[in-house]
Amino acid sequence: MSEPSTKILDHIVHLTPPGTVELASQQFRDLGFNVTPGGTHTGGLTANALVILADGSYLELISFTHPASHYPPTSPDRQKRDSNPWSYKHPGWIDYAFLGSSDPDVSIARIINERADLDRSGAAYDPEVDGGRVREDGKTLKWMITAPHEERKRGTLPFFCGDVTPRKWRVPIDPPSNSKHPSGVLGISHVRILTMAESLDAQSSQLTSVVGDPPVEHSSSGYTWSLETPHSGLGVLRPRLILSAPVDEDEEAYLAGRGPGVYEVAFWVEPGGKEGTSATPYGKIVWQVKTT
Repeated sequence: MSEPSTKILDHIVHLTPPGTVELASQQFRDLGFNVTPGGTHTGGLTANALVILADGSYLELISFTHPASHYPPTSPDRQKRDSNPWSYKHPGWIDYAFLGSSDPDVSIARIINERADLDRSGAAYDPEVDGGRVREDGKTLKWMITAPHEERKRGTLPFFCGDVTPRKWRVPIDPPSNSKHPSGVLGISHVRILTMAESLDAQSSQLTSVVGDPPVEHSSSGYTWSLETPHSGLGVLRPRLILSAPVDEDEEAYLAGRGPGVYEVAFWVEPGGKEGTSATPYGKIVWQVKTT
C-alpha cells in the first residue's frame, strides 16, 4: 500500500483574543469572506468559525473561550489551558495544518520520522492523539492530530489533521455557497513562513522531510515548495509554501516580536475580484488574481 501524501494543505489557523470568534468572523466578513459557524472543541477551551475555500482548504478562526485567569490556578482546566500549544501565541496567523491519514493504522508521525532519519534533518513528530469538536447543530466530529515534537516548531512546521468522522462534517463544502466569497476568493495562493536567516537551511531540510519533496525554488533568501489541496486536480491552482528570511524592517520587527511562524497568507481570486494587500488587526493577507 502506498504512503499517503504529506503535502496536502488542510487549513490555516488565525487566533484572536479570548471570546472573540464572533468579532473575528465579522472582521473577515468585512474583508470579503463568507464565514461558516464552527463550534466548540472537545474540552471546551476553544471555539471556532470557518472560511471554506473552493480548493477544499479553509481558514480556522479560533479563540480561547476564556482568558487563563478565568480558571483557578491549580484546576485541571487551567492546566489544560496553559498546556495548549497555542496558549502562548500572539493573535494572528499562528499555525497551519496538512491533511493527515484517516486510517488509524497509518501513522503520519512514523512516515515523517523515518524520512527525517534518512535525511538527517532533525524533524520529529509525536504519535497521533485524538481530537474533535461539537458543531453548532450538535454533530460530534472526531479526528487525529499529528504534531511536531517541539512545541516551538508549531507554526513553522505544520501539524496534521486526519479525519475519523467524514471530512465533509468538519469542512462543510455543501451547499456550494459556503465556499463562495464576495471578494472573489477561490483558494490559497501561498503560505509564507518567516524565520531567521541563519535558520533557513536547517528549517528547509526539516520541511523537505515533512513535505516529502525538495523545494521547487531556492534562493539565498528562501525556499518554495509546491503543495496540494483536498481538491487538487479539479481545476484549482496548487498553493505554495514559502520559507523566507525577513526582507525589510517591518518583517524583522514582526519576527523579533513573535518568533518564527506564519507571516502571510495569499489567496487566488477570480478576475474582477479583490486585489492588493489587506492588513487585519492581527495578520497580513495578499490577494492575487488567478490568470491561468
